[in-house]
Amino acid sequence: MKQFRQYLQPLIILIVFEAVAVTLWLTKNNIFYLFNFSYIGLSISLGLFLFINKYKYARRIVQLLVGLYMLVYLGLICRENMQIEGFWYYLFTGVFEAATIHYAVAKIFGPLVFGRGWCGYACWTAMVLDFLPYKVPAHPRKKIGWIRYITFALSLIFVSALFLAKVGNIERIMFWAFIIGNIAYYGIGIALAFALKDNRAFCKYICPITVFLKPMSYFSLIRIKCDKDKCVGCGKCKRVCPMDVDVTDNSRSRKNGTECILCMECVRNCPKEAL
Repeated sequence: MKQFRQYLQPLIILIVFEAVAVTLWLTKNNIFYLFNFSYIGLSISLGLFLFINKYKYARRIVQLLVGLYMLVYLGLICRENMQIEGFWYYLFTGVFEAATIHYAVAKIFGPLVFGRGWCGYACWTAMVLDFLPYKVPAHPRKKIGWIRYITFALSLIFVSALFLAKVGNIERIMFWAFIIGNIAYYGIGIALAFALKDNRAFCKYICPITVFLKPMSYFSLIRIKCDKDKCVGCGKCKRVCPMDVDVTDNSRSRKNGTECILCMECVRNCPKEAL
């Protein structure tokens, strides 16, 4: 029974994604959604299964499986803008397709279940940034997180201006916005990582998607919790956390609590298995 219980989490994740896949397939009458969400659910569940079995690169495998699928297949081949500009575009056109569905599941309502898991396992920007050498922040977190609200507003203003100006061929513009936006994200993300010696600096200070993710992840069902009876207060979990989260505090208002990306570095490095 105990052995089965440890695999309950990946099973629940798989069931959730399969439920979404089947529901969208039947309601939208498009088998693509069955494939899309089944693939993502299976990839994440596989990663969790590998993590439970102590495979060191479990999360990286999921990042590559999901991140490359969304960047290369959905973005470059299918020409869907999966950035935040694509969300605004489909929202303004009143179409519940592609980016609007993606955002609803992964970044607006999904975080109520799995928090900022998107950032840890599926983001194609972080997929690259996590391979850089500064996996543990070299310096304390800076108080410049307000920049993310500026990038969020700029993305909304950009798409709004296109609609207000009644620019033609907006769909083509959205595709090129996806290309240019990704180049900018990677360039800024890599530059910040080396400048601040922190792979996740882009996620902490620049990424506009966190404006959606943070408030919803506060209520997340899946969270890192600390067994106070086992914890010896060594502080190793805080030192290895790429997002500076105090995981020893079980309250929802813990320091940087909505920044947790469920990377499990704290769990993997805890000497007493208290997390």
